[in-house]
Amino acid sequence: MFKLKVLFFLLTLFFIAIIVKLFYLQILTQKGHISDYLKTQKIYPERGKIYDRSNQPLVVNQLQYLLFAEPKLIKDKDSVIKKINDVLNIGESTVEAKLDMSKSWVAIKNGITKDQKDKLEKFIPIGIGFDDQSVRFYPEASLAAHLLGFVGKNNEGDNIGSYGLEGFYEQELVGLPGLVNSERDLFGKPIFIGTQERVESQPGSDLILSIDKSVQNIVKEKLKEGMEKSSAKDGCAVAVNPNTMEILAMSCLPDYDPTTYNKYPEEVFKNPLIANVYEPGSTFKPLVMAAALQEGVVKPESTMEEKGGVTIGDYTINNFDNVNEGKITMTRVLEKSSNIGMVYVQSKIGNDMFYNYLKKYGFGDPTGIDLEGESGGSLKKRSDWYPIDYATAAFGQGIGITQLQLIRGFAAVINGGKLLRPYIVEKVVNGEKQKERQPSVVRRILSEKTSAEMRKMLVSVVDAQHINWDRPPGYKVGGKTGTAQIAIKGHYDPTKTIASFIGFAPADKPKFLILVVLREPGLSGFGSTTAAPIFWAITKDLLSYYNIVPTEPIP
Repeated sequence: MFKLKVLFFLLTLFFIAIIVKLFYLQILTQKGHISDYLKTQKIYPERGKIYDRSNQPLVVNQLQYLLFAEPKLIKDKDSVIKKINDVLNIGESTVEAKLDMSKSWVAIKNGITKDQKDKLEKFIPIGIGFDDQSVRFYPEASLAAHLLGFVGKNNEGDNIGSYGLEGFYEQELVGLPGLVNSERDLFGKPIFIGTQERVESQPGSDLILSIDKSVQNIVKEKLKEGMEKSSAKDGCAVAVNPNTMEILAMSCLPDYDPTTYNKYPEEVFKNPLIANVYEPGSTFKPLVMAAALQEGVVKPESTMEEKGGVTIGDYTINNFDNVNEGKITMTRVLEKSSNIGMVYVQSKIGNDMFYNYLKKYGFGDPTGIDLEGESGGSLKKRSDWYPIDYATAAFGQGIGITQLQLIRGFAAVINGGKLLRPYIVEKVVNGEKQKERQPSVVRRILSEKTSAEMRKMLVSVVDAQHINWDRPPGYKVGGKTGTAQIAIKGHYDPTKTIASFIGFAPADKPKFLILVVLREPGLSGFGSTTAAPIFWAITKDLLSYYNIVPTEPIP
């Protein structure tokens, strides 16, 4: 009887201890809730793809694999190490270091291809496995690197778009992750008859671009060839539709391969066309002339006296070749790229109105293009301008802009006077839903009459050149060369220049507008002999590609 009482007492104490423990876990420490036994796993969505205007793929997703191991389950470690290295060729010592027998799970190598996976699966023992991985793949490699950007890693190790379209459209491309909630026991093992909740991921949106892959190929190939001939340090070329400001092609060299971006220095990731500020030189002159025509202070046939240097304060401005022709028309001012003539034109506009036109053209503010990393250029406050600043800005020196700002302003000069917002993505597509981008007019700067006069003057500028350009016969083409000295430590170095050419065709109804900019060409510092040949090479191919027929008699 005594033994039964002792046993009963001990059992009572045991059950009381259990009740106290449960009370402590579930009430005092708020444990024991079902959420404590649920494990949440994120399901990563497929990232949106990127296509050119003809639905040719520029960025896709490629299935690869993560090779992992559970070392404690591997029986013949030496054999496994040798066989893995035979396929992956990463070194037996590397594989051995990965197979840490004190760990229950280890990653051996990311980015395993389907072919490698198939070879490994022929001998795969217990303790070796694969996880699917979706990785970004750029089938055209570096064809449009600065434009596309790449997918890198953030501080948490998650994928994130960086630079270009990948960075700008991160939210659209990334999609929405899904979740899996699975109920687990106290040891973390799944309870298969317990709670199992799954929320499917939603894939990211696809982007359809205004970029034409064929045009992009032409532009990059001709830019590369021209840079090699001129020994330029770097260069860019961009082709746009001046009537809509949709980007048809955009290339800068040197560039990089987005698939292997981690092999390149970070400074090469920036897109110089939108990020770098430069002094445009004489390619800026048509914008100033157009403002003067619009204000009615000059006409194409108006004349001025080109007698010699113009002195402003402590500075004297001369033509680049120190040649003066006496009485010349405004058309001739552009033909011979007269700095003296442009100072005269700016004086006719007046400082206040001149500054207003700089703002109207959008200088000092980003264009709003859908690319990550755009600069607004460098436009000083009006109160910080001196008389010499207005004079030099008239011929494109002493003013800091981006190449995209220049081509947008030039497009307004020839498209009827409309300043447009440039864009690259034409459509954002998600399943059956899509958003389509339409050309957007920011403001009208010039009249149709002024624009038509400027197109005629710019054709005359091209026709007046005596340089042996490889011009396609039978076409009217307008354009302007530019040669700007580079400022170093507050002074211009005459041996270092930025050479450029901007032009359009056909002149009456422009189908495309092209800007070519080379930094420090070694062959010659002049845009007419370095950048212009690249423009003509691209133009000849585009006239053929767009099947544009000649309108002039062919000799």
